[in-house]
Amino acid sequence: MYGKRVVPLGSRDENFRKTGLERKPKTPPDGSLYYFAICQNVPSPRREQTSILVGTKLYFFGGNTSPTVDTNEVWYLELSNSFNISTSPWHSDVVMPVGYTFGTSCLSPFDNSTVFLIGGRTWITSQWTTPTINNFNSSFATRNEMQAVIDNNGKIFVFGGSNHGNDDNITTTAYNDMNILDITTMIWSTQTQSQSVPVNVDYTATLLPSGLIVYIGGRGSSLGNLNNMSQVQIFDTKSYTWSTKIASGSNVASRALHSAVLTQDGNIIIYGGSITNSSGKIVYAFSDIAVLNTNSWEWSVPSVSGTSAPPLTMHSAGLYKNYMILAFGATSATNLYTNNIYILDIKNYTWVTTFNVSKTQSNGNSSTDQANNNSSNLYIGIGIGVGVVILAVVLFLIGFFVYKNRHKEEFIATPGTSKDDHIRETPIPTV
Repeated sequence: MYGKRVVPLGSRDENFRKTGLERKPKTPPDGSLYYFAICQNVPSPRREQTSILVGTKLYFFGGNTSPTVDTNEVWYLELSNSFNISTSPWHSDVVMPVGYTFGTSCLSPFDNSTVFLIGGRTWITSQWTTPTINNFNSSFATRNEMQAVIDNNGKIFVFGGSNHGNDDNITTTAYNDMNILDITTMIWSTQTQSQSVPVNVDYTATLLPSGLIVYIGGRGSSLGNLNNMSQVQIFDTKSYTWSTKIASGSNVASRALHSAVLTQDGNIIIYGGSITNSSGKIVYAFSDIAVLNTNSWEWSVPSVSGTSAPPLTMHSAGLYKNYMILAFGATSATNLYTNNIYILDIKNYTWVTTFNVSKTQSNGNSSTDQANNNSSNLYIGIGIGVGVVILAVVLFLIGFFVYKNRHKEEFIATPGTSKDDHIRETPIPTV
């Protein structure tokens, strides 16, 4: 149960996170001591959730909160105001009908408010009310541990993933097929693989403005078979073809279950991830930041200042303006569930504890930016139109006065006439 509540300080309540202000104890006349804490409404520690930025709200859906519990909760961070990470502005929303983990989410580019949850594992007996999908591939197996992206035309691209037949992290099947759902027609299609593409699970997928989907890291069918980070798989959403980019630069260790965000200048920033053994247990979790320049296809490792975030895997990351926000996840094999957030200012690669709205700069990728851009384009168009009309009127008036001055009849005043009595000047022919 979540919400504000008062508990004695020092009591052991592992599922409750105490934040906010503490009132200093005072000794009343009877000698009793009372301790109070003003607490926030915050989500419990979790991992394996999916997240999406909707306007100024960073949403989180579901997640695994214990070995036997997958939650149906929906939480969001409100990013319209400044805050300190010690008192993050958490808000709970309407719960989902199912517990949900290891899925993926996409935001509709048409209304910037409709969220599609795709794949994943569901654990409650009630079911989603699903839309009617036409031409659905009946041979498409349920799957999770993949990421989907959506383009501006409303096409969702779903690649790879795995199917846990017995949910034992051993009996699994990994895939390398590309499936597309057009949300404008709700038509599903599975692409015929004319090229040899390796299976991929627990990777990151990033859609570039050029229409290329960049797949980084991840693993094959085996948990220990990690993909080489310098071999970047690319899918072209215009030609429906695959290619491989060999990334140069810094050596970035292979990993899975990491996070990635795209900056306005074409850089993909990744954080964390992990290496697991054959039974799925975390062997090593990463705490490094690496940047892939998609213009030069070169890896770099920036120098980062501030108090860094801990190792994180199975976490979420979102980019709002110039802040990369990390949330939840596991830090090690012994600390599998967390509910902290961490903020990286990507302008100068500094870890910060305060989200400052006045210092944010647009990265051009959020739904809020898209809406603002649409409004800005409208105002620019109106301004240009009004300016053209005004310019045309001014040019017409100038031309009119020039024309009148050139054809004005000139008069010469003679002695004995008033200022208003003029005699027309007649040219005298020369002999």
